[in-house]
Formats: sequence, structure tokens, C-alpha cells
Amino acid sequence: MSRKKFTTIDAAERLMGSMEEAINNMITEIRKPVDPEINGSARKAELQSIKQTAIDCKELLVERQKLEQMVKDLKSGTFDGEKDGDFSSGWAERNAKK
Repeated sequence: MSRKKFTTIDAAERLMGSMEEAINNMITEIRKPVDPEINGSARKAELQSIKQTAIDCKELLVERQKLEQMVKDLKSGTFDGEKDGDFSSGWAERNAKK
């Protein structure tokens, strides 16, 4: 059984898919109405939880967008590994101190 070669682009695309699922799950949680039966500190905690989920979702969305741009750059060959980190194969070899 041959194992598929690991590539950064493939891994990034799989991660983007997983992030999309996580974002959709967070949006579903945010949409759930707050139980009208609760009030006081329990209601405040529930609203705070919704707010935190929305903030986390926004941050995940921003990171997914950055990852999407990185994949586009890798595919087009314009990714700068020195500036953004080592995500391209061969970068370490090309930049190794001799």
C-alpha cells in the first residue's frame, strides 16, 4: 500500500475544510436562542458564552482567510517563505547556511 506524499498545500486545504466545519458549528451555536426561563447571572453567563463564541468564530474565519491566501500563493509560486514562515518545500535547503 503506497502512502500519499505529504504536501503543505494538501494539508492546508484539509485544514481549511475542517475550519469551515468548525465555523459552521459555531454559527449554529450562536443562532440558538437564549432560554427565556433563565435570568440573572445565568443569563449573563449564557450571553457572554455566545459573545465569546462569536469572537472565536471571527478569529477562526480570519485565520482561514490567511490560510486560503497562503494556498493561493503557494500554487502560484509567489509565497515568500522568509517573510511568512517556512511553508514551501525546499525552502530550508535553499536557505541553509553553507
